[in-house]
Amino acid sequence: MKLATVAFYVFALGLLVVGLRELLTGFEENRCSMTYMFEYPEYRRVALPRRVARLYPAYGLYLYGEGLYAQETRSLKLTGAPVLFLPGNAGSYKQARSLGSVALRKAENMEGGVHLNVFTVDFNEELVALYGGSLQRQTLFLHESIKAILRLYKHLKIPPQSVALVGHSMGGVVARALFTLPRFNPHVVSLIITQASPHLAPVLALDPYLLDFYSAVKQKWLNQANKLRNVTVLSVGGGYRDYQVRSGLTYLTCPLGDPNKLSLVVTAVPRTWVSTDHLSIVWCKELVLATVRAFFNLIDPETRQFTEDPERKLAVINHHFIRHPVRMLGESPDTSISILDFPEAWSEVNTLRLAYSTPKEGQVRYFLFALSSRRKAYSHFYCRSNNLEMSSWVHGCIHKNSSSCVHAVDLSTGTELLPPYKVLVLSLNDLSAFTHLVVSASNLNGKQFTVECEWQRQESQTLSISVPHVLSFGFTASDVTVNSSGLLHTVQLQHFHQVYQAFRITVSSQCKVHKDRLPSVYRMKVVWFREDSLTTVSVPSVSEISGMLHMSRPDNASGVLLQLHTAPNCQYKVSVRASLSKVMGQVLRFCGPMVPVYTAVTLLLACRGQLSSILKLSRAEDMSQAVGSGLQPHKISLPVYVVHILLGWFQEVWSILHLPPMDTLPPTFPDGAFHETLAAPEEWPHLLSPLLYILGAAVAYWGSTLLRLLIQFISLVLAPLHRPSVSRDCGALKPRTQLLVILALTVVGGTFCGALSVFISSLLHLYRVLRLQMTERYLSHMLNLAPQKHKQAENGAITPESSSKSKECGSTPLLSECALQEVRDDLQLHLSLSALFMLPVMLSAPSLIHWIRNLRYSTQLDPDHCWPHTVPLAAVYTLLINCNTLKLSNSKLLSLTSRLPLPLAITMVTFSSLHLYRVTYFLSAALVPLALCSLI
Repeated sequence: MKLATVAFYVFALGLLVVGLRELLTGFEENRCSMTYMFEYPEYRRVALPRRVARLYPAYGLYLYGEGLYAQETRSLKLTGAPVLFLPGNAGSYKQARSLGSVALRKAENMEGGVHLNVFTVDFNEELVALYGGSLQRQTLFLHESIKAILRLYKHLKIPPQSVALVGHSMGGVVARALFTLPRFNPHVVSLIITQASPHLAPVLALDPYLLDFYSAVKQKWLNQANKLRNVTVLSVGGGYRDYQVRSGLTYLTCPLGDPNKLSLVVTAVPRTWVSTDHLSIVWCKELVLATVRAFFNLIDPETRQFTEDPERKLAVINHHFIRHPVRMLGESPDTSISILDFPEAWSEVNTLRLAYSTPKEGQVRYFLFALSSRRKAYSHFYCRSNNLEMSSWVHGCIHKNSSSCVHAVDLSTGTELLPPYKVLVLSLNDLSAFTHLVVSASNLNGKQFTVECEWQRQESQTLSISVPHVLSFGFTASDVTVNSSGLLHTVQLQHFHQVYQAFRITVSSQCKVHKDRLPSVYRMKVVWFREDSLTTVSVPSVSEISGMLHMSRPDNASGVLLQLHTAPNCQYKVSVRASLSKVMGQVLRFCGPMVPVYTAVTLLLACRGQLSSILKLSRAEDMSQAVGSGLQPHKISLPVYVVHILLGWFQEVWSILHLPPMDTLPPTFPDGAFHETLAAPEEWPHLLSPLLYILGAAVAYWGSTLLRLLIQFISLVLAPLHRPSVSRDCGALKPRTQLLVILALTVVGGTFCGALSVFISSLLHLYRVLRLQMTERYLSHMLNLAPQKHKQAENGAITPESSSKSKECGSTPLLSECALQEVRDDLQLHLSLSALFMLPVMLSAPSLIHWIRNLRYSTQLDPDHCWPHTVPLAAVYTLLINCNTLKLSNSKLLSLTSRLPLPLAITMVTFSSLHLYRVTYFLSAALVPLALCSLI
């Protein structure tokens, strides 16, 4: 049985390792280019009013500069457009150097002295993603910083009216929280760009302040959406390389129809097309360039400040972040163009496809495509060119003479930039006003490029394929073959719309004739979220695409499309196969924060097993066996499911009583709210709950095993410093000492930090476990050297009466098997309790770290969410130091106490899956009766 248990938990650990490996390493290599400073960066501190400096001594405001610019701005007489960078969780204000340095280099090429003044805020590198008590303080300081920045421009005739904000991680959440302040003027911030900011929900809900903060921000932006429509917000997620903040959390919750709130993943940003990790999104050159270009295009040349026109801001954001038309921004399309250059430069194309490569010598060249003969047979016209010059290249002809077009309209505005070339797809239904299409292939500068165009029938070039079930584990595959007679094919991936689905999509290409071709581009297009990913490959080749989603499909949305920009006369085969490793990676990416809850459930049920064993046999169960039997999904998952159904029926009554809502799965689709139940398929929550339970149990089992090994090692190291003991009460405290310790820990928690008192009390209990381990080792060693029966035989003390008495252990000698068994029982009990005690310590660790890092500014943590349960936890930890199996077996409360962990575990799963801080409340509710058992 023990071997089977170990084998099962080895398998569970394997699943966990596979998922973690996929989550942490299962993505593309970092293809971001590094940004470099050309001169030494300087950060000039901006003086703030005394009141502000006194209220926020740990924070600061700085102006970024380099070289000559840093010297010119020493007096802080500024004339540029202000941009303020906000660092995120544990982020440094010096992270603004990438944005500031690129902005300085860009300004050197600008006319009229247009430039940016990049400011940055020092938030003391606080862990605000884990401790939410500082978020409101950061928001208030940000407000004061904005007012201080605008005051620096009062000497200008036309001073700036607003500041553009760039927020990384939690800095983006703080930027949106500005609008919740009662005295904040919303007109001083009209543009916010956030990078890897978890807007939808916090990554880990370790304290209630985080959730209250998020709730206030969300309600403000939803309830006053009309007043905030002029505020343009762009949220950029990092993609799969960012395993700290998944890109689905970067989605902006806003009413439908608000075009000024945009969310996308950096893999879909034109001229970027890379995934970034949580830190590299700040310095990724490709993204920084897009951001800086957007800022400079947003500057009004007359005022040299940011425009307040929402339409202009939206046009700039669309140009640089959503669809780049390969032309200069602001260049109005020519409505009537005369292109009568040279009659000999014109050629009419009568074939279905054009493939033309320009010669080395510069020339003028135009190709005419007659529309009249193609309207009935074809639906679209497709054209691509690897000439990436910012110029018009496709026109619609209005009047044509014998060989050339006299007047034409520019149709190039619909061009889309892909990594190797630009692409234009025109619907023939929109071209009724034109007689011909004109494609320019002129290369007066002698630059060589290729143009490929064709008529398309979209229906015949669109295929469908049903993806295999996620539980097929890769044993079955769905295949489709594309005989490429065209340049663009679309494969619809049917039934692929949930985040827990993950596939390996293999695209192989073969060509009969080997020649130089334009590369192929495979684009996985997700309609409901801008998370497109592009793969560029040569032909022929075999490439693999990760088929995963950042966000589940909302209702009534179309499916995922795989667009293949193919080479002509080549065959492409698309194979879709489910991937167990990627599925596990997605499970941990979306539901990983729920694993600690099931770890706590396993340890709580292990404690229940220990108490039941003491109640029945007056002996504690072995720790590994108790934790191994803590996996009881039939006692947890089924009751939780029933509770969800019952609370769903009485939801109105439940809300009237102001009771907390149920926790379900984390939000995975655009309209998802943090407390709402998700519209996921039935098997999604039903399969996930047992799976997460298995993973949590694996963490509990192997974590407790590691804890036991560490205690054995530490006890070996500390043994020479302690006098050998053979008593089960080694390391125990006197009642008076216990009372003093509880009072001292209560004072420490109230005066300094609640997490500190919890940590100290856990150390006191850990010392008790170490002493028990030393005693157990000493007794075992002594009994091995001098067995008790041999001693009694030598002394002539063995009699039938003494033998039976020894078996019953009625009066245990100090050196006997019974004494050793008692110490072992106490050790197993305290090892289980120690593993359980570690959970509140780890959950409160962020607030303890925050308090330690801010000791020079304040000795008291304010606010402190740990303080309400500091007293019961400290008292429980201290009282249980003296607990042993004998006291528990004689307690009148043990029977009742042993029944509490199961209902508490069910309630914990129901209400703590998304509120990790509640785990401590349920553990306290289970431990307080246990502490009373040691007294009564």
